[in-house]
Amino acid sequence: MPATLVESPIVAEYRRLTPRSAELAAKARQLLPSGITHDSRFLQPYPIYVARAAGSRKWDVDGREYVDYTGGHGALLFGHNHPTIVAAIERQLPLGTHYGAGHEQEIVWAEWVHRLMPSCECVRFTSSGTEATHLALRLARAYTGRNKIMRFAGHFHGWHDHMAFGVGSHFDGRPSIGVLREVADQIVLAPPGDLEAVRSLMDQHADLAAVIIEPTGASWGQLPVLGEFLHALRHETAHRGSLLIFDEVISGFRCAPGGAQQYFGIRPDLTTLAKILAGGLPGGAVGGRRDILDLLSFPDQPGEREKVPHQGTYNANPLSAAAGIAALEMVATTDACARANEYGRRLRLALSEVIREQGASWIVYGSFSGFHIWPNPERLPLSAEQIEAGHYDYRVLKARPRPELLTKLRLGMLIHGVEIFSWPGGPTSAVHTDADLEQTVGAFAATLKMLREEGELI
Repeated sequence: MPATLVESPIVAEYRRLTPRSAELAAKARQLLPSGITHDSRFLQPYPIYVARAAGSRKWDVDGREYVDYTGGHGALLFGHNHPTIVAAIERQLPLGTHYGAGHEQEIVWAEWVHRLMPSCECVRFTSSGTEATHLALRLARAYTGRNKIMRFAGHFHGWHDHMAFGVGSHFDGRPSIGVLREVADQIVLAPPGDLEAVRSLMDQHADLAAVIIEPTGASWGQLPVLGEFLHALRHETAHRGSLLIFDEVISGFRCAPGGAQQYFGIRPDLTTLAKILAGGLPGGAVGGRRDILDLLSFPDQPGEREKVPHQGTYNANPLSAAAGIAALEMVATTDACARANEYGRRLRLALSEVIREQGASWIVYGSFSGFHIWPNPERLPLSAEQIEAGHYDYRVLKARPRPELLTKLRLGMLIHGVEIFSWPGGPTSAVHTDADLEQTVGAFAATLKMLREEGELI
């Protein structure tokens, strides 16, 4: 345990309630770096270990029940084990899990993507969102003949070398450990939301192949982006011959059935997808203009042109395709996106009321089906409305000056039967209920009370 997290009543109570998770964590640390398989699952003194899940809830190995706001890292718009998705997987499972060949389901899956996102004239499936953004950059460079990519500080596009810095640190564009300087030099890191700075950087770098952005803002709206900014980006990229890439790995099929691009009325050149795309199973995709995606096609005549190579053992895996088809059909035929968005709105309001009642300076904000809890450590005179309107310093919102406070917040919520994501915050789903809302609000109030008793509440 790092020195910043000392034993306290919150930590002690968490340990008391989760002894079996503690045992598994100790074993995991002997086999896995930090005992985890994904950086955002890191939690001191140890994370919970889940035994099963259903709907909006999950149960740990100690038998404790939680309202879940990790949501499969945003993949579970329909919650855990939705019967329609489970039935689709069960139908496919005895038919085979990997053919090493084409199958009809991959065509149907691509048809649903195109139907919901008309900008995806052509689709190439991958195994993850990271692979999708990596492939999108390669396609952009091949299509434009240019080298550089503009991305925005704080925005997350996966963990490959082009994206591994400038997310939570290295905002000056320096490569993070293990990344080549030569790779980082091809990335133009722009301040989010600052259109004049973006135009200036575009003037300085005429060889931009593409601009990539999370259209709802970094980390599912932690750094909000305004629609006017997105429209301006569309104009500037088109005017300068650069491609516009919407990274809709999180926002795709969530903000609206057709993603953020439908909500904002913008047609990007390329779109990267994952999470909801595969119904909770592994899967990603790049979709976009046919003339760009055709670079993946084999030429009609040998030597006619050079093809962009792309492999992937689990691309369009039959199980993922079956789950994805079921999920996208429900996105198209139900009000799931609207229900998740409405629950998110109600939750943000209710948590904000708890903060007001407690007299704290914290701020809860967000958009669509997501929420962010910001402890506002410097007690800045900001409101949720101001942050959502783009009036913020991204370095302040992304900073974590008191990580022990955020850890105790998450531990306190777990003690009271709610798991939030490490932002802290999380995605909401179409299956969260009024009872979930009531329990979450109660857990938040009780946690703030515990933090106040430990002298942590600001």
